[in-house]
Amino acid sequence: MSSATLTTAGILMITVVTIAYGGLTLLTHLARRKAGYLDNPVRRGLWTAGHAHAGVLVLFALVALPYIDAADVSEGTRTLIRTLFVAAPILMPLGFFLSVVRPTDTKPNKLIWLTVAGGASLAAGTLLLGVNLL
Repeated sequence: MSSATLTTAGILMITVVTIAYGGLTLLTHLARRKAGYLDNPVRRGLWTAGHAHAGVLVLFALVALPYIDAADVSEGTRTLIRTLFVAAPILMPLGFFLSVVRPTDTKPNKLIWLTVAGGASLAAGTLLLGVNLL
């Protein structure tokens, strides 16, 4: 595995701590029946989605990393693919969380578009890697 891929894997592994902290925070909101979370279905749903997407997308990126080194592409393209795979689990959850920051928010603000950017990053990275593995 290349040193760039190992560095990327290390960064992704460290983000697991933040995902675990997020899970603890959500559990605390549930256990303490925190106002603005349990009584706000939009916020609760988006925060749950943000937490779930963060975990799944980090795992997906970690699984994809060895394939990036196996692809017959330039180092610049490998860097682009790595960046796209790392951007997705950052942008998408941020969009879910930041679009309903205040406990009184009943609809997402414009930061929900970060989820679209994360999805586009995921799609572009996956498509680019998949095509270059063929």
